Amino acid sequence: MSHCSTVRLYRQGLFPLVVFSGATSATTAARFPAGEAVAYRDHALSLGVPDSAILVETRASNTGQNIELSRTLLASRGVAAGSVMLISKPYMQCRAYATCRKLWPEVDVVCASEPMELADYITEIGDERLVVDMLVGDLQRILIYPSRGFAVPQRVPAEVEAAYRDLVAAGYTSRLVRE
Repeated sequence: MSHCSTVRLYRQGLFPLVVFSGATSATTAARFPAGEAVAYRDHALSLGVPDSAILVETRASNTGQNIELSRTLLASRGVAAGSVMLISKPYMQCRAYATCRKLWPEVDVVCASEPMELADYITEIGDERLVVDMLVGDLQRILIYPSRGFAVPQRVPAEVEAAYRDLVAAGYTSRLVRE
């Protein structure tokens, strides 16, 4: 979900505190040279979110680290979270949920994202093949991360697994992790 949507949800009172988490990634380094979390914080401040309602975690380079480092940051500030809302791109919601259930099982987890058509996401990223590679890589993580201890298992429909295998066979592999 975009940081603008995060601000809208904050203004609606859905959460009292916003934690922006993340360094840079291969797809965001050019747009956010200071890091994703810093860029999102700066934009939220420009939209009127008070600095006192924002925490920033700048080291995370993957979803597990986003969750673990945000959890540590909240604890260091004396915040005992009973529930969290994880906001991500639509295709990442299932994995974010499964990762949080594994790494932070005592909190209630809600996932959200801004509704986004695939064509709009391709336009935003600017590289159709990279977007498909990211989708394939995310599904691979849903499939293999439970056995690695990174996430809770989730049911993946057989037709989705078949499409995944077809896309891998077609060469959409740049975002796969080594098995």
